[in-house]
Amino acid sequence: MHDDVRYVPVELSSDEVEMFYEGFANAVLWPLYHDALRPPLYDHHWWHTYQEVNRRFAERVCATAAPGATVWVHDYQLHLVPGYVREQRPDLRIGFFLHIPFPPVELFEQLPCKRSLARGNPRRTSLVSRPRPTPTTSPAPSSGSSAGNRPSTDFALTEARVDRGGLPHLDRCRRGRTDGPTPEVAARADELRQIIGPRRTLLLGVDRLDYTKGIDRRLMALYELLDQQRLSADEVAMVQVAVPSREDAPGYSELRDEVERLAGAINGRFSTIGGTVLHYLYRSVDSVELAALYRAADVMLVTPLRDGMNLVAKEYVAGHTANDGVLVLSEFAGAAQELRGGPPRESVR
Repeated sequence: MHDDVRYVPVELSSDEVEMFYEGFANAVLWPLYHDALRPPLYDHHWWHTYQEVNRRFAERVCATAAPGATVWVHDYQLHLVPGYVREQRPDLRIGFFLHIPFPPVELFEQLPCKRSLARGNPRRTSLVSRPRPTPTTSPAPSSGSSAGNRPSTDFALTEARVDRGGLPHLDRCRRGRTDGPTPEVAARADELRQIIGPRRTLLLGVDRLDYTKGIDRRLMALYELLDQQRLSADEVAMVQVAVPSREDAPGYSELRDEVERLAGAINGRFSTIGGTVLHYLYRSVDSVELAALYRAADVMLVTPLRDGMNLVAKEYVAGHTANDGVLVLSEFAGAAQELRGGPPRESVR
């Protein structure tokens, strides 16, 4: 028990974690659902383990849930759970929330197990929801699909029917806008400004180290702007927080190497003694440090290649009650549908 919430674990072996989580969930579904920015891999052993782990979660739910209870299943790792639960407990009301974008039908149909995956979810649930649709760089949908990457009837996803006032993260944002920063956060933000240089414009990126977040493209853009003297190293500094993510999954160590190579190239070329251009942090930061970074930053860069909602954008806005910050937000993040501060501008080529 914690805060009057009872937690019931589902134990997995290291082999199951490797095949279910790192394998099928994050080497097959994650890249596919993000418009195949990297080619998905496929191994039938991963799929069999994914089925078994989902079945085990469903069995634990069925053994724990009270008669007529509501069950809320989250995200792509547990696609099959609603179907398994429905087979055993028809009395339950089942909700499913997909936290990431859903791919165009043309991409989803590449999955060898697509029919089994589709049958396991939406038609077995009382409510299926997902983030708002975002623009896609994929080929135009065929006549069998509809706008916003909505799949065919076997996997139709609906908009979330949720009382926004009840979402905890929005409540937290409202409190931040009303109460302002705590003295600890304000003091740390002032300290960060002094370290960076009070007259320099501070750019900030906070992301998991994942190829969908576009960190490598962001650093390449910074290098190019400095190289073309469109930005001055004397006047601009950047902090990039890259939170470790799925370090054992295929392709992630290569991404880390590339991001660190770019960080070294930027600082080696443009930094001076006492004037570091890029402060790169490969680790998570605590809540006070994160709030202080939001507060200190003049410009927040949220530039994913493909993303779900992305709460970082909203947290940054909530931390600037005086409208004294600039949010650069990719159109490929779900938050872009809600955070509109003016007419859209053409991209700089």
